[in-house]
Amino acid sequence: MGDTPYSESDEVAFDAIVDTMNAEPLEFVVHVGDIKSSRAQCTDAIYLDRKARFDRSAHPFILAPGDNEWVDCRRQRAGGHDPLERLAKLREIFFSGSRLMGKRQSVAFEAQEGYPENRLWTTRSVVFATLNAQGSNDNVGFDARNDEEAVRRGAANRRWLDRAFAMPNARAVVVIFHANPFVRSKQLVYDALVASLTAHAVSFSKPVLVVHGETHFQRADQPFRDGDGRTIANMTRLESFGSPFVGWVQVSADPADARFFRFRTRGQSTTFP
Repeated sequence: MGDTPYSESDEVAFDAIVDTMNAEPLEFVVHVGDIKSSRAQCTDAIYLDRKARFDRSAHPFILAPGDNEWVDCRRQRAGGHDPLERLAKLREIFFSGSRLMGKRQSVAFEAQEGYPENRLWTTRSVVFATLNAQGSNDNVGFDARNDEEAVRRGAANRRWLDRAFAMPNARAVVVIFHANPFVRSKQLVYDALVASLTAHAVSFSKPVLVVHGETHFQRADQPFRDGDGRTIANMTRLESFGSPFVGWVQVSADPADARFFRFRTRGQSTTFP
C-alpha cells in the first residue's frame, strides 16, 4: 500500500483496510510512503497520527518514507519547513529503536547505519530491502545543501542494494522505495538507482520484485531493460494504489510458479497484464 491517507475519507478507508489486514494471515505489511497529502502541514502531530494508525496493525508494519513527508515540506502550503529537519524528525518518530511498527514483532531486521529508514530482512528465503528514494526529483535541484544530501543518500541506497543482493541462499529479492524510477528528470536522478537495480538483477538471475509508489497508478509489469533494450525477464515492477484510490496488493511467493510472485488486489479493482 502507499500514497495514503491524504484526506479524512482516506483515513476512514485506511483504517478499514488495516482492520481487514488484521484478520488475514500476513507476514508483514509495507507502506511505500507519502503518508499524507503534499498540501497537508508537515507537523509532528500528523506524523504521530500516522504512526498511531500504523501501530494498529496486528502484523509488523514497515514504512519506506515518501517525499510528501519531508522533501515537499519546503513548500509554503506544507509549512515551509527545512526538509532535512523534517527527515530527522521522521527518523526519530518512525525509525528509532529496535522495534517495527505494528503489534506482532516477528520480523528480525537490520537498519543501515546513518539511514535507519533503510531496512533489510529475510522471510522464507526471500530478501526484502527498503530504500529512501524520493519523488520530487529525489530532493535534487533546490540548493547545494540538499543536492549534497541526495548524493550521499543515493550512494547509501546503492550500498544497501549491494548488501541485499549479497545475502546468502536468497531465492528472490524484493526492493521497496517510494519514487517511480521511470519518471524522467533533467538531472537524471534515478538513472544510477535503475542501473544498480538492473545490474544486480541480471547477475542474480533469480526473481527480483521492485515495489514503489508516487504516481498513484496501480500496476504490475516488466519495464526494466538490459543494455540491449531487452526485457529483463526475472525482474518485475509493482506499483501501489494511491489516493483517492485506497487499496492494497497482497503479494505471495510460490517457488513452483515460474513467475514466483503472485499479486492479488484488495480494496480496489485493477487488471494485471
